[in-house]
Amino acid sequence: MKTSIVCFGEMLWDVLPTGKQPGGAPMNVAVHLKNLGHDPKMISRVGNDDLGHELVAFVAEKGLDTTYIQTGRTHLTGIVKANVSDKNEVTYKIVQPVAWDYIQYSDEIGEAVAQADMFVYGSLAARSATSVATLDQLLVKAKTKVFDVNLRAPFYDQEIVEPLMRQADVVKMNANELELISSWYHSEPDERKSMLFMVETFGLKTLCVTKGEEGAVLFMDGEFYQSAGFEVEVQDTIGSGDSFLAALLTSLSEGKAPADCVRFACGMGSLVATYRGATPEVTAEDVYSFLQTHE
Repeated sequence: MKTSIVCFGEMLWDVLPTGKQPGGAPMNVAVHLKNLGHDPKMISRVGNDDLGHELVAFVAEKGLDTTYIQTGRTHLTGIVKANVSDKNEVTYKIVQPVAWDYIQYSDEIGEAVAQADMFVYGSLAARSATSVATLDQLLVKAKTKVFDVNLRAPFYDQEIVEPLMRQADVVKMNANELELISSWYHSEPDERKSMLFMVETFGLKTLCVTKGEEGAVLFMDGEFYQSAGFEVEVQDTIGSGDSFLAALLTSLSEGKAPADCVRFACGMGSLVATYRGATPEVTAEDVYSFLQTHE
């Protein structure tokens, strides 16, 4: 049975030296969830402009439900200037304000979230008063809340991140984000102690920390589970973390063993990094084949 998942937040264009690509972490997660066999819904907002129409057409082509993607007439569709000079650490200049800063609440999207098994959100959409007010209303209705931390300077601080953490059931962050958020409270250098601190402080059920080529660590049901990374020829890492989350949620929803969940997610993230762009069509079968060759 498919898991019902709603993703909330930014959808935009990543502007690269080679041209523009559809992006935005929540949208990338939604596309990868679709590739993995789910029927996710995306709540976002684009401008009534060519870039907005093109973006909605892209997600429709990927098979996503576009019912909850709003079109605004006041603000343009979001764009991000991505610097990919370092294949392993992409940096971003995110334009503000844009359409997804003004996602409006409605009873219709509230009901969609209330009916969903999981609700995925990040920190970037919380940079604006309108979208964060909508997010706050949706979090009250959500069953299982999945916080994809995804910090993007300068659009975060402790005041923004803390309430989003406190409401989460499942949190995914990278090692740098773990170190940064931990530093707001203490200077514990030990990764696992920092993870335990996060779990206890924010009442989390599940915490996953990604470590790039070194794999990931999952804390779940009182235990740690680790998967090593996989050696691949990286094209770019855009979307790898988003695909990781989609794969992790897929495995968790299927009731797989935690060790298998984190390994499957690492395989997905590694495989996506071998492609250019954030949303290559990588299926569960592709990931299982990849893992078989990396026993």
